[in-house]
Amino acid sequence: MEPSGTGRTISRRARRTRRRQRRRRVAVDEKQIEVDGEKKWLYAAIDTESKLLLEIDVHSRRGTDPAAAFLHRLTEKHDVSDTEFLVDGGGYLTALFRHDLSGQLNYTDRNHIEKWFQTVSMRIDRFHSFWRGSPASVRRWLRRFRHHYNHDRPNQALDGRTPAQEVLN
Repeated sequence: MEPSGTGRTISRRARRTRRRQRRRRVAVDEKQIEVDGEKKWLYAAIDTESKLLLEIDVHSRRGTDPAAAFLHRLTEKHDVSDTEFLVDGGGYLTALFRHDLSGQLNYTDRNHIEKWFQTVSMRIDRFHSFWRGSPASVRRWLRRFRHHYNHDRPNQALDGRTPAQEVLN
């Protein structure tokens, strides 16, 4: 239970209902990484409410076409029919239009994706300055890290719950 600001407390069920009534917001972005000495682009999408990392992928370049490919993959795996995408430009507005998705340029409410990139960068830096191996090995590591981030790693913004627990509760 949490205070509602009106002197009443809000149950978890009421919070979930309120969350469902609001439009889902997903922040998407990309970050340059190095794989076996080559520059690649790590794309990610995160639900701003639950902090659930929805999708990640690695592309050899940045721009509208890779952004569109990333969004296409996201739409194949997740229901994004009532989703507002928060983007920073980088080809995303055109890519959103190509897939008939709703979005807006937003530099303030996207900090969840920026924090995730900081988290993954710190994890990479702890072990090595860049990945040695194939793009396939990078994708495998990223899938495992996504699972760890969503299911095992407590999130401070969620009072120590994982994003998966936030979605399921």
